[in-house]
Amino acid sequence: MRKHIKNIFTAVLLLSISFGFAQRTKNDTINTGVIDVIKPYTPSISDAFKVKEVPSLDDEATETKKEIKYNIFSFPVASTFTPAKGKAAVVEKRAPTKLFDNYATLGVGTYTTILGEVYLNHAISRNESVGGYVSHHSSAGGIEGVSFNDNFSNSKVNLNYSSRLRDLAWNVEAGFQHQLYNWYGVPESQITQAQANNIEVDHSFFDAHFGGDITFEDTYINSGSFFFRRFGDNQGSGENRFIAKAKVDVPINDVEISTDIKIDYLGGTFDRNYITTDELNYGNFQIGLSPTYQLKQDDLTLDLGVSLYYLNDKESGENNFYVYPNITATYRLVNDILIAYGGIKGGLIQNSYYGFAKENPFVSPTLFIAPTDQLYNAYIGLKGKLSSNMSYNVSGRYLADRNKALYKTNTIRNLSPQNPYDYGNSFGIIYDDVDTFGIAGEINVDVNRNFKLALKAEYFSYSTDDESNAWNLPDVKGSLFLDYQINENWFAGANLFYIGERQDQLVLEGSLLPQDLVTNITLDSYFDANAHVGYHVNDQLSVFAKANNIANDAYQKWQNFPVQSIQFLAGATYKFDF
Repeated sequence: MRKHIKNIFTAVLLLSISFGFAQRTKNDTINTGVIDVIKPYTPSISDAFKVKEVPSLDDEATETKKEIKYNIFSFPVASTFTPAKGKAAVVEKRAPTKLFDNYATLGVGTYTTILGEVYLNHAISRNESVGGYVSHHSSAGGIEGVSFNDNFSNSKVNLNYSSRLRDLAWNVEAGFQHQLYNWYGVPESQITQAQANNIEVDHSFFDAHFGGDITFEDTYINSGSFFFRRFGDNQGSGENRFIAKAKVDVPINDVEISTDIKIDYLGGTFDRNYITTDELNYGNFQIGLSPTYQLKQDDLTLDLGVSLYYLNDKESGENNFYVYPNITATYRLVNDILIAYGGIKGGLIQNSYYGFAKENPFVSPTLFIAPTDQLYNAYIGLKGKLSSNMSYNVSGRYLADRNKALYKTNTIRNLSPQNPYDYGNSFGIIYDDVDTFGIAGEINVDVNRNFKLALKAEYFSYSTDDESNAWNLPDVKGSLFLDYQINENWFAGANLFYIGERQDQLVLEGSLLPQDLVTNITLDSYFDANAHVGYHVNDQLSVFAKANNIANDAYQKWQNFPVQSIQFLAGATYKFDF
C-alpha cells in the first residue's frame, strides 16, 4: 500500500510542475532565427537485429531427452510362402504372311481375251539368284463397226541372274518380245476400196534385248550399266540401239562432283518412206556428260549442274554440241508439311522406232527418226503432308522443245495405194517446235496400308511454230487409283482415266480443190473406268474378276481406232515355292 501511495504522489507533483510551466510561458513571443546547415544529412543503415533460427532455451520446464536403447531378439522362422511368377499380358498377334518366290496367273474374258503370266525366282545361294517370267495377253477382237481384223497379242519372255558380293552387286538379263496389232482404223470413205484390194492390215513387232548393271560400294565409281536392243517388224524395218551409262564421283579440292556419263547409239532402216519407194536410213550417236554439285544447308538442298551433249548424225555427217542447265532446289518451309521445290533442266532426247511403236502401235514403218532438243524444262511446286497418311503435290512447268515429235494421221493415198497402211489408217511423225505450259495437282492417301488412293489432274497449253496444232496431245489429263484391302480375304481396287480433246487431220491425196485436201478433226474426250475384286482362298490361291471400260464407250484414243467396249475377265493366281 505504501508503494502505491508513493507513486500517486510522484505523479501529482509532475503534473503540477508541468501546468505551472505552461502558464508561465503562455505570453512568450517566438523569435525567428536563421539555421545554418554546416554538413548535409547523410543517413546510414545499421544492421538489423536478427532472431536466431534456433533460440537457446533456458527454461526449467524444458527437460533433457533421455537416451533410449533398443534390444532386438531375432530368431529364424520357417516360411512356406512361395511367390507366384509374373506373366506378361498376352497380345494377340497376326500371323506373318507367308511370302512365296513364284506365282502363276491365268484369266479369260470377253472378246476371247486370254491373260497369262508366270514368274519364277530361285536362290542358288545366299548371294546368287536366278529368275525369269513369261507373260501373254491377247484378244480375238470383235469391235462393233470395224470391218477389218482388230485382234492383238503381246507376249514376253525374260531371264535374269543377279549376284551380291561384299563390295559390289551385279545383274544381267535378256528377253524377247512379240507383238501383233492391226491397222484396222480405215476411214468410212476408204473401206470399200480397201476391201476390194483385200488388204492385210496386220503389223507384227519383234524385240530382242540384253543388258546388265553393276553397283559398287565405297568407290568413286558408283554404278554402271549397258543395254542393247534389236527391234524390227514384218515390214522389213530394223533398228539397233546401244546404251551405256556410268555414275562416278569426281573429287576436286575435297569436294565431290557427282557425274553421269552416257553413250547412246541408234541406227535403223525402213524399206521405204511414205511417198516413194526409196529406202529410209537413220543413225544418231550421242555422248552425254552431266556433272552436279550438291549443296546442303539447314533445310535447303541445292543441286548445281550442267548437261553437255555431243551429237553425230551418221546419215548427214553433221556434228553438234549442246549445253543444257541442270539445276534443282528443295527447301523445307515447314518440316514435312510444306516443301517448296523447283528446277530447270534440259536434254537431248533420243527418239526411236521402238519408242514410237510402244506409245502408238498404229504407226507406219516409214518414219523419219530424229532427236528432240529440249532447251529447258522449268518447273516449280509445293509438296508435303496434310496428315500422317495424306500427302499432296502441286506444280507448274514450262517446256521448250525443238524438233518435238507429234503423231499425225498419214495422208490417204486414194489414187495409188500400194500398202495396207496407205488408207488413212496409220500414223506418221511430224516434227515442230513446241512450247508447253502445264499445271498439275496430286493427292495420295494411305490409311493403315489397307486403303490407298491416288488422285491426279493435269492441264496443258501448247504453242507450235509451223503446225496449226499440237497433234494428238490432250489439253487435260486425269487419273484415280484405288486399292482397298477389305479384310484378310477380300480385296478390291479401281483405276479411272480421263483424257481431254485432241486435234488431228484427215488429208486426202489428189483432190482438185485445195480446200478439200485437209479436214481438221477434233477427237472427243473420253473416260475409262476399270475395277477389280478378288478373294484369297488361302495363302497360295486367289481368285479375281475384272471389268474394263465400265462406261461401255467405244471411244477413239487415236483417230478411226475405236477401242473395245465393256470387257469382263476372271481368273486365278497361285503362289508357290520349289
